[in-house]
Amino acid sequence: MAPLDLRLLSSFLAVVEEGHFGRAAARLFLSPPAVTAHVQRLEADLGTKLLHRGPVAPTPAGERLAGHARTLLAASNAALDDMAALTDPARAPARPLRIGIMGHGSAELTPAAINAYRRARPDVPVEISQLDFTEHASALLEDRVDVAFVRPRPDDERVAADVLTTEQRIVAVPENHPLADARTAGATLADVADLPFFRTPGHTPRPFREYVYFGEEARRRGTDYALNPHEVLTGVITGRIAGSGLHSFARYYAWPGAAFVPVLDAAWESSYLAVRAGDDDPEVRVFRALAVALARELGPALGLAGP
Repeated sequence: MAPLDLRLLSSFLAVVEEGHFGRAAARLFLSPPAVTAHVQRLEADLGTKLLHRGPVAPTPAGERLAGHARTLLAASNAALDDMAALTDPARAPARPLRIGIMGHGSAELTPAAINAYRRARPDVPVEISQLDFTEHASALLEDRVDVAFVRPRPDDERVAADVLTTEQRIVAVPENHPLADARTAGATLADVADLPFFRTPGHTPRPFREYVYFGEEARRRGTDYALNPHEVLTGVITGRIAGSGLHSFARYYAWPGAAFVPVLDAAWESSYLAVRAGDDDPEVRVFRALAVALARELGPALGLAGP
């Protein structure tokens, strides 16, 4: 099998994302026949059909290749930036890429994105900081981190955010709580309405408070404050408070004494990669492209892409 040609991958991916050969051609500044020829050549090289033509949609093989194409093209762009820095010192990274992670971030996509970036940009140091629940947007806006894995989406025009995962909501309760018996069958919002959810400080951003309390600021609160998952679970297993989160929370914080119950009728929520709006730092762009590409490729396989 011939090596993959990035030009062909670029044309193929544009058709997948635009859903139309003509729009893909306009996006790439090519003629529609040229884009069609690129896709046909790629199909011949791989020996399989990648696109249905009417309407335009990827085949199962095309869906799988699209994920690889996003990752390969993002890595290619990173390589070009790296080589440009050799001849243009002004483009060389002046400091580490600073990554903030709230809780477990975007589950398995968090380490996958960081490791992909390290492979693509081995000469750029990486600094990782844990963010608490009040640093939903402030860590970015105060220039303490360059990219941040957060949830939910920051409600601030100074921050841009990409969806990485979309998951079912859960509540965390003590193992001996009556609701723990519903960990398989699930519960409803009415079932969790009277749980003593943990408190957050007054300066916690409104979107995060609404996320924690399932959109109801007036929900009953426990006596304990919490700023991170460790503090939440300490309160849960000692029977003082309840917590809430995304479904993957249970995989990352499987503490003895805590039970995780799906909330069946709660809206699914997303985790995000947030950056400062308009940030044109090439390292931020590379990391953002890799993270989004990996989310599209790995998210469905990991059950992190929503219903």
